[in-house]
Amino acid sequence: MSGAAGGGGGSSCLGAAAAAGCSSAGSPYAAAAGGGAGVAGRLPARVLEHIFSYLELFDLMRCSLVCWHWNNILADENSEVWRSLSSRSLSDEALRSDILCNLPTYKGKLKAFQHALSSHDCSRNVYVKKNGFTLHRNPIAQSTDGARGKIGFSEGRHAWEIWWEGPLGTVAVIGIATKRAAMQCQGYVALLGSDDQSWGWNLVDNNLLHNGEVNGNFPQCNNAPKYQIGERIRVILDMDDKTLAFERGFEFLGVAFRGLPKACLFPAVSAVYGNTEVTMVYLGKPLDG
Repeated sequence: MSGAAGGGGGSSCLGAAAAAGCSSAGSPYAAAAGGGAGVAGRLPARVLEHIFSYLELFDLMRCSLVCWHWNNILADENSEVWRSLSSRSLSDEALRSDILCNLPTYKGKLKAFQHALSSHDCSRNVYVKKNGFTLHRNPIAQSTDGARGKIGFSEGRHAWEIWWEGPLGTVAVIGIATKRAAMQCQGYVALLGSDDQSWGWNLVDNNLLHNGEVNGNFPQCNNAPKYQIGERIRVILDMDDKTLAFERGFEFLGVAFRGLPKACLFPAVSAVYGNTEVTMVYLGKPLDG
C-alpha cells in the first residue's frame, strides 16, 4: 500500500467514471477530462471549492483525477476544502494541541489520521484515545501490549513520529511489524522483535530486536543517551532500499535494520507500563538532507 491518503466512506461513482469514462466519447466526464474542457472544467474555482468542501476524502481523491482544473483546485493543501474536511474528521484536541504541530497543512493532518494507530488492530488491553493518535495502555499485570498502524507499506519511503507520554517501564519498543506479528503476549517482554515478523528498538536499553534476538545496541556510539519522556523519535521506513532508520530531534541516528522483506510492513509499538500513553503521527515522505 502506498503512503498516499485514501480510504474512507462515500460513493465511488465519480471515480469510476473518471477512471473508465475519460477515454469514452459518450461519457459525461469525457469532456471534463481533457485538461479543463467541458462544463466541469469551466466552473469557477470558488464554486468548485464550495462543492468539494462537502465531500469526503475518498470522493476528493477521485475528483482530483477528473481533470487538470479540478486537480489544481485540490492541490492547495490548506484550502477551505481540506480545512472543512479536517474539522469534520479530526477531534478538536488533535487540531488545537501540538500533536500535529509538524504537519503544516490540513491535508497532511488528514493523511496522518488515516495512518494513525489502529483501534481495531491492537491488544485488548489498549485503546486509542478520542484525539485519534494516542494509545493508552490499561494497567494489566503480566501482559505486553501493542498496536499496529491502520495502513502498512510495501513500497516507497515513509516517516512517522512516535513519543511516550508516560513511564516506559521495563520494555518500550517502537518499530514495524507484518500483519502476522502478535500484538499481545503474557509477561513483560519485548514484543516487537520477538519473532521474524517484527523489528523493534527498545528505548529502555537501546537494544535492536528481531526474531527473538538482540541485534546490537542502537545508536552505535559510546554512551548513547537514554530516551527522555516526551521526546519525539522519527522513524524512517524505506521500502525501496529495504531499511529502517531513526532520528531524534534533528539528528539522524543511523540505519537500524537492513534487508527487510518484500512484504507489507506496518508502524507498530509495544508497551508494558500501566496507564502509559504513546502517540504516533504519520508525516509522509521523509525530507532528504
